[in-house]
Amino acid sequence: MKNTTKQLVFSAAAIALALIASRIKLFDMPMGGSVTLLSMLFISLIGYWFGPAAGIMTAVAYGMLQFVMEPVFYTIPQMLTDYPLAFGALGLSGFFSKQKHGLVIGYLAGVLGRYFFATLSGIIFFAAYAPENMAAPLYSLAYNGSYLGAEAAITLILIALPPVSKAMAHVKRLVSEE
Repeated sequence: MKNTTKQLVFSAAAIALALIASRIKLFDMPMGGSVTLLSMLFISLIGYWFGPAAGIMTAVAYGMLQFVMEPVFYTIPQMLTDYPLAFGALGLSGFFSKQKHGLVIGYLAGVLGRYFFATLSGIIFFAAYAPENMAAPLYSLAYNGSYLGAEAAITLILIALPPVSKAMAHVKRLVSEE
């Protein structure tokens, strides 16, 4: 029970922090998406700390809360792709929780998973917005890559800083204690 309670508390805190961070937008894209203040990191941390099951469940819950707070809804398949699947992919970080540099690798895996679903959604549901001289897949790759890549780069720079890296390692040890 102790680990379950700890996971629930840390997951709730991560979701709360991610929701707050998602409101601090460094840059807003014209047709959805934004560069936020590390919002994807908070969700990826749950997978890194507790493994893929807890990470994916937390990330899906976060995706549904994102939908409630800023719903963009055209069809049910689009909503599922853009919210629980795209944000849920951030939980893929859990598959790398025991590896050397697991936080960085896991974070990148989560962001790439989100990028995959955001790009898929762009190709399937928003292809009409691509410029006439550009194929929809290329447009979706570039559009989604611009904001997700920017936030990922900012986050990776921050977590590479020695004080932040040491703090993350310390919290990982605290989370692992019984």
